[in-house]
Amino acid sequence: MSNPARPTLALAMGDPSGVSLELAAKLLADDEARGFADYIVIGDSRALAEGAQIAGVTLDLPAWKPGDTDLDLSKGAVVADLGHLDQAGITRGQSSVAGGNFAMANFRTVLRMGAKGAADAATFTPFNKHAMRLAYPPYVDEIEIISQETGATTGGREFNILPNLWNARVTSHVPLSGVAALITKEAVLGGIRLTNASMKKVGFDKPRIAVAALNPHAGDGGNFGHEDDNEIVPAVEAARAEGIICDGPFPSDTVFLRAKRGDYDVVQTMYHDQGQIAMKLMGFELGVTLIGGYDFPVCTPAHGTAYDIAGQGIANLGATREAMRVATQMATAKVVSSTERARLLNESIALPENSAAA
Repeated sequence: MSNPARPTLALAMGDPSGVSLELAAKLLADDEARGFADYIVIGDSRALAEGAQIAGVTLDLPAWKPGDTDLDLSKGAVVADLGHLDQAGITRGQSSVAGGNFAMANFRTVLRMGAKGAADAATFTPFNKHAMRLAYPPYVDEIEIISQETGATTGGREFNILPNLWNARVTSHVPLSGVAALITKEAVLGGIRLTNASMKKVGFDKPRIAVAALNPHAGDGGNFGHEDDNEIVPAVEAARAEGIICDGPFPSDTVFLRAKRGDYDVVQTMYHDQGQIAMKLMGFELGVTLIGGYDFPVCTPAHGTAYDIAGQGIANLGATREAMRVATQMATAKVVSSTERARLLNESIALPENSAAA
């Protein structure tokens, strides 16, 4: 379950053209969320002030600027004002290089903070993938950036989380045409092991894992493909031999019915939309994305930047609050002095090269 010590979460402001700034402000004004952890908010104070105005909340938080030698968390949150938002390049409801640069710099900073021990978890309000690619053309997904910034040699996995059900997946942001070749016994077994370990960190004693099939009717004995019999079944058998509670492969058109009625705690799917569609249908406003497999958790709301409602003050805080709850539960709280935390934060700043604050 959650740690008895109070963890510190590094929170990156996400894409400034959508609801990310509004959500950051609402989160910092929310008593329940503020009760989970201490927050070091990475971004630009002007952007957070805009978010607070949109959200209709008042924030009174200490500010930290690059070069400061102390970090004031006496109020439970501090804003690390990097002063790097190119406001002239931002149009509400539109992706842009400026928005991508802002979000990417914030994200890289919170990841470095996690890797260095300045924070116990990295969190962020939503990014826009098109804006991220405009700022960094090689961008594929967050896992690639996390591995770059942490030096991890093995990639993490994404989990989608609702209050009573988890979804894990073997492959993520790859074309559907390439999925089958990636479904191997080793990949499926590795996913099951990571799922089991990750869920234990938040209090599941013996997670019950349902493994989805790849093909219709779980391959129907080879009539609709051989991956289920040749790769997924051996992986399930190997996991069970290790003492992991898992069953399958179950046809994907019924596996979530089994889990929803309480037979399982998590569904291990084979590709992105196989699980995303079901999870977002069941709980779009409470869904959390966890990127596990690293030394610290990385969490964000599972929804996107909602350009269509940006600036209206109506963004729902539910999923963002839940993301902070999960991050708190998974974080290993460390005792770090305010001066040491400030030093590590100074070392972690990752401003874009074209930023006026660089």
